[in-house]
Amino acid sequence: MTPDHYFSPTPGAAQRPATVTFSAGGRDYTLSASAGVFSNQRLDPGTAVLLRKAPLPGPRGGVYLDLGCGYGPIAMVLAGTSEHATVYAVDVNTRALELVQANASALGVADRVHTDVPEDVRFDEIWSNPPIRVGKAELHVLLARWLPRLAPGGTAWLVVARHLGADSLQAWLAGQGWTVNRYASQKGYRVFQVTAG
Repeated sequence: MTPDHYFSPTPGAAQRPATVTFSAGGRDYTLSASAGVFSNQRLDPGTAVLLRKAPLPGPRGGVYLDLGCGYGPIAMVLAGTSEHATVYAVDVNTRALELVQANASALGVADRVHTDVPEDVRFDEIWSNPPIRVGKAELHVLLARWLPRLAPGGTAWLVVARHLGADSLQAWLAGQGWTVNRYASQKGYRVFQVTAG
């Protein structure tokens, strides 16, 4: 029997509702989470570093992707900091996607946060605390699928723990032809700015 992971498509863990409260971009957020979803008791420290260090949309808006969204903290902050932002949130975990939709409705941004991504959509920015624990091979497949969908001039913002292979991921991305800038570091995490080479 394999253990149930937050990256399981259909978590076997019973629904145990939880609430996660945090601040980002000058605003407080209270989001619904549940057992079987990544970091369901608190805002993950890596996600917190990403939201603190990478530049949030502000009034400029744009089209964003929250890759590996979990219950949606990144997506909610992106939509919450700009009324002109359209945010797509993707995750293999169906429970996570249901929570994203519930959180978007609760915050009044359901018209701008979507869990289905049309094939023709290109993103001004991709934001991700990627699921490192799925293993390098699967992680590389995931990034190779979504990074090419950046619009011309687009940027991906990734946060990775140093001890979980941040430097090797940076080297792999560079080897794939991406330009990778170590934009910030804090509390053992690296924030990478990834653009087309």
